[in-house]
Amino acid sequence: MSKRHNDHQKIDEVLASFVENNKLEKGLDGVNVANAWRELMGNGVYNYTNSIKLHKSTLYVALSSSVLREELAYGKDKIIAMINEELGKEVVTKLVLR
Repeated sequence: MSKRHNDHQKIDEVLASFVENNKLEKGLDGVNVANAWRELMGNGVYNYTNSIKLHKSTLYVALSSSVLREELAYGKDKIIAMINEELGKEVVTKLVLR
């Protein structure tokens, strides 16, 4: 059996150390970015979104509508700022719309 520690810790501290020790932050950032995209863009844009991938600090979004892709291309900087603000840290530095 494993040893039981008698010191008390907050659950958010335990989870943060678990994520850090197991190097899960990149994967969680990818999931959080996808959720932020869905929340910020709404159903109108999300329905035309085929895939969302975060590679390093570049967000790749595949859209099924070329018209929507062109419209969103004009506001890339604003979209990046909104996503980073939603996440509370700078995760995305570049947005590629496909």
